[in-house]
Amino acid sequence: MDMPTNYKPYPVIEVKFKGSRKEFFLNNDNIYLEAGELVAVEATTGGYDIGHVSITGELVRMQMTKRHVKEADVVKKIYRKATVADVEKWKAAKDMEWETMHKSRKLALDLNLSMKLSDVDYQGDKTKATFYYTAEGRVDFRELIKKMAETFRIRIEMRQIGMRQEASRLGGIGSCGRELCCSTWLTDFKTVSTSAARYQNLSLNTLKLAGQCGKLKCCLNYELDTYMDALKHIPDNVNVLKTEKGDARLQKTDIFKKIMWFSYPREESWVPMPIAKVKEIQQLNREGIIPADLGEMEEDETLTVKALDYENVVGQDSLTRLDDRARSKNQKKNNNNNRNKTQKPATPGGDVKPNNQQRPQGAAPATEKTAGAPDANRPPQGSRPPKQQGNRPPQNQGNKPQQQGPKPPQAGNKPPQEGDRPPREGGNNNRRNRPNRPNPNSQNRNNNNPPQQDTPQ
Repeated sequence: MDMPTNYKPYPVIEVKFKGSRKEFFLNNDNIYLEAGELVAVEATTGGYDIGHVSITGELVRMQMTKRHVKEADVVKKIYRKATVADVEKWKAAKDMEWETMHKSRKLALDLNLSMKLSDVDYQGDKTKATFYYTAEGRVDFRELIKKMAETFRIRIEMRQIGMRQEASRLGGIGSCGRELCCSTWLTDFKTVSTSAARYQNLSLNTLKLAGQCGKLKCCLNYELDTYMDALKHIPDNVNVLKTEKGDARLQKTDIFKKIMWFSYPREESWVPMPIAKVKEIQQLNREGIIPADLGEMEEDETLTVKALDYENVVGQDSLTRLDDRARSKNQKKNNNNNRNKTQKPATPGGDVKPNNQQRPQGAAPATEKTAGAPDANRPPQGSRPPKQQGNRPPQNQGNKPQQQGPKPPQAGNKPPQEGDRPPREGGNNNRRNRPNRPNPNSQNRNNNNPPQQDTPQ
């Protein structure tokens, strides 16, 4: 929107510097400036400084009225818009602040000064540095200034600030999850007392009521006026109400719903009472009349919670839908494992197969068939390749002997033949549980003796 032809822009500009520091400057040359531009302004002790334009136009007049600053008090002026050389020099000065602060802290620690250096602010032309510190009392830092001037070769200015100003300069995230109010928009810090927490029925826990600066949170004052207006209707000195049933003591007060809860002696239940009823009983006690009991509170339609009559437009999915999906997947897996176990039951006293035969360890499960019936899928005797133990790959016979065929029977035991009876349950049938030991003579035995008849699987 174009301004009127006879409109003269307001000659004062507000400029923002590091750490939410804002000052007013005169725009005597009538330079067209917009919010966010870098400008070179006059410094207090000579030279120039670089800052960002924050407010222009009539808003500056309103801001000056809020801060109680008169136009006649504004003396410093704006030189020009920041050039490329000014910006490069300003960035080089900002890069030196971190190292300067750590060196100055070490110098203060060597002098045993009870102070905390929190921040350093270089001027735009690198001719002056302002050190911000916090301390409980007065600190004699004359020797510290001498050492810092010798080390950094610039002009030194020491400025003491409070805990709240330190938090506003450093910034951070509050317990609400948002950026600190003091570092974003709050400029004036009002006194916060514990009475503000008492009026709002907050627990006096210093860990919850204290902010990052260690003082009480500034947000305790935000809703204090609303609570103070609501407390005007709450009766005072109603800690005890006398009834024939006993003395009812005040337990809790809901300020905005205007309900007070009382409890009888030796009873755990609380009796809610509206404020009008409490005032009535309190007046009867003053007149010497003791009622039978507190009575019951009538249900108020304004206090009942109504069901929401809108539909969830985001979606009807539950928040635990992923948990249910993972739970169903695990349940399916367990059902499959249980089904496999029921198909292959293990009998006590040794593994007895349904086909009344033993199966070597690592071999494939055998299909059920009648004893003595030949296997149609089995190759002819004598041409069957050697079996492998488990899933281990075959090894060379030269490096390690390989056991072929079933384990030879021990002396005195007859090898199992087709049609034999199955071993009894509980008998000594633990061949599957025995460790597989390589037999170096198995190769020679297989070469000299004719191969025995394999047991069907």
